[in-house]
Amino acid sequence: MFDTLTDRLSATFRSLRSKGRLSDADIEATAREIRVALLEADVNLAVVKTFLDRVKERARGAEVHQALNPAQQLIKIVNEELIAVIGGETRRLRFAKTPPTVILLAGLQGAGKTTLAGKLGLWLKSQGHQPLLVACDLQRPNAVTQLQVVGERAGVTVFAPEPGNGVGDPVRVAELSMTYAREKLFDVVVVDTAGRLGVDVELMQQASDIRDAVDPHEILFVVDAMIGQDAVRTAEAFRDGVGFDGVVLAKLDGDARGGAALSIAEVTGRQILFASNGEQLTDFDVFHPERMASRILGMGDMLTLIERAEQAFDSEQAEEMAAKLQAGSGFTLEDFLSQMQAVRKMGSFSKLLGMLPGAADMREQIDSIDDRELDRVEAIIRSMTPGERESPKSLNGSRRARIARGSGSQVSDVNRLVERFLDAQKMMAQMGKGGFPGMPGLPGVGTPGRGRHAKQQQQRKAAGKNKGRSGRSGNPAKRAAAGHGAPIAETGGSADASAFELPAELRDLLPPPPR
Repeated sequence: MFDTLTDRLSATFRSLRSKGRLSDADIEATAREIRVALLEADVNLAVVKTFLDRVKERARGAEVHQALNPAQQLIKIVNEELIAVIGGETRRLRFAKTPPTVILLAGLQGAGKTTLAGKLGLWLKSQGHQPLLVACDLQRPNAVTQLQVVGERAGVTVFAPEPGNGVGDPVRVAELSMTYAREKLFDVVVVDTAGRLGVDVELMQQASDIRDAVDPHEILFVVDAMIGQDAVRTAEAFRDGVGFDGVVLAKLDGDARGGAALSIAEVTGRQILFASNGEQLTDFDVFHPERMASRILGMGDMLTLIERAEQAFDSEQAEEMAAKLQAGSGFTLEDFLSQMQAVRKMGSFSKLLGMLPGAADMREQIDSIDDRELDRVEAIIRSMTPGERESPKSLNGSRRARIARGSGSQVSDVNRLVERFLDAQKMMAQMGKGGFPGMPGLPGVGTPGRGRHAKQQQQRKAAGKNKGRSGRSGNPAKRAAAGHGAPIAETGGSADASAFELPAELRDLLPPPPR
């Protein structure tokens, strides 16, 4: 969503890195470029003005003019002020001292509240809670059925005593859900309410009645991040009419300009708690302003990447895999398949690579990555027998043809996968033994008797010994010198010296050879 804004800001800051000192003219020019970039991203005009005023005030101060690298200092200021605009510190859910905690979801129709209720329920379940989803959207066709389907996928209980489709009283359903939650010991209740096409007085009153019936601890306003400034205006109207405590951004994976995400916290005075960035139930996470600012400025988001890796990889399996790598053997296609499945739990490859610093410079390559290729690889491996996964070298031509037919791929695809895996297996075996042979400077690397380079050294030594026995040098220059009766010692060399050897005074300046 923020790709265009990231590109514009990156280009602006790139022009500053060559400057050893920033003048007022440089600061003004940079501010103009940032202004254009933010306005093109559909950020609220008042927010842009306030943001730039704070940036220019700090940029003209001593922290930039006295800095060793003023360009980096200016980037740091922009990053800090961007964090402040987005919301400052990370805002967490407030849980009731006496369960159940009641969370009321509200927002425009089509903002994605029902799907987000399932995502929030799954997230709460992963945090150790027992959530209950309540179907209070009795107006939209099949809204109750949709919540039931989403709840089943998330493994979360749904309270839906009314069929919906215009039948039932949502306020009554909300009241009954509280009794049900206390009886069944649910500690969090998530209430899904009807959406609004605009500032509808009747539906606003209905939302107020539901709020009074359940007395929620958190009212979350779900915002479609793709609708721009209209989302901000609706949020202001809802804040004044019903009130809300926090914001949830939905559809952050869209191709809109993202102005709502950068404006809503500053305009409404309510922080963003969660962000939804995909269609899967797992595409949902806590909103961290500092991480979002880092992504927008093209500096990556390594903390989120690490957190996802910790959730996806089992610690025992990771230790077992590390032991196999250290042993230098035992890494099979079955292990490769399990590791690939764990990586896929973290999300799509393009999203994961997009969290790396400098990903904006590789956007075309990242966008060209097709996650379906992993499905084809998995199909090929699953078409193998357990014995073939353990020993890919046993795959002859007939077996590879059978695997290709079973996976719906070509024999060339099977050959390519097996060749790459065997190469990776060899590399891991070398790493387990202490490194790669022939690469000096690494522990356990280049030791005598190991690898092609060591063998060549032994052959050269053997040739030198034979040369010493025959009294004839392998160097033409030395043979010529010997033929004229000139002793080699006078040239500063020795019997094993090379014609291209450095003089003794220069040779003494070189570091000693590695042992």
